[in-house]
Amino acid sequence: MTAVREWVVPDSARGQRLDQYLAAALEQTSRSRAAALVDQGHVTLEGARIRPALRLRGGERIRVEPPPAPPSGLKAERLPLALLHEEPAFVVVDKAPGIVVHPAAGNWAGTLVNGLLHHFGELGEGEAARPGLVHRLDKDTSGCLVVARTDEALATLQAAFKRRAVDKRYLALVHGQPRTDEGRIDTPYGRHPRDRKRFTGRVREGKPASTEWRVRERFARAALLEVNLLTGRTHQVRVHLSEAGWPLLADATYGLRGKRSPGVAAAEAALGRQGLHAWRLCFPHPDSGEALSFEAPVPADLEAALAVLRRG
Repeated sequence: MTAVREWVVPDSARGQRLDQYLAAALEQTSRSRAAALVDQGHVTLEGARIRPALRLRGGERIRVEPPPAPPSGLKAERLPLALLHEEPAFVVVDKAPGIVVHPAAGNWAGTLVNGLLHHFGELGEGEAARPGLVHRLDKDTSGCLVVARTDEALATLQAAFKRRAVDKRYLALVHGQPRTDEGRIDTPYGRHPRDRKRFTGRVREGKPASTEWRVRERFARAALLEVNLLTGRTHQVRVHLSEAGWPLLADATYGLRGKRSPGVAAAEAALGRQGLHAWRLCFPHPDSGEALSFEAPVPADLEAALAVLRRG
């Protein structure tokens, strides 16, 4: 599917879920791919953006505008990489903040994948623009990321993530003071009903999302939390902490609106990006099953923000 398509939904589709209907109506499109097109805003109904689970009435005008096609082949680029561990099956990277993980519209070059292809030559096959990727980090999140170098390792590691045999710990620098020293957040999770680029735990139906946290250090009007991500939803740490009342420092999407204290404002200026670092990653070795654990050092920008807050 390469061209924009627009048509009227037939009455025979009444009651069908939108993603099910699209999977049948579009050539070589799975239900998951159809749902992704809807979530990414490439499908509108009567000119409005909608949800994959929407039930059709029949007679609506639907428009499908596919995303731009990626360029043929991915470019290998000489880019700086910080490797925490390397072996034939996989590599663990300490991703720097500000680096996009994989090529996509608007970022076909200069990504972590482009640099890995130059360094290693080949990665596990995976999706077209995401070779070797087992999981992802946001552009402005730093820290541990495991990437598969073979197809076998990719499948095994993805299965480990799916069955939750992976321990993912983050350091989160947040506004506010949790009343207790630890806790857990459990919510359904999905796209924001009014802004499809955002996510929320305040939905009636959605995938389950669970986040554990504990306070590592308290400051004036801020805190450093250690977060255990029990599920891997997009933006989960940022959303759960924000909706609990402790948004990340300098988070442009889910962050604090309004005035900051001078100390917190200075810490945000020192940080310059959302205060989230993927500190520790533990997973079973894809070949032996041995438990592995890796830690990414606290980056300089986060250390600088902590230093400001410690000075009070």
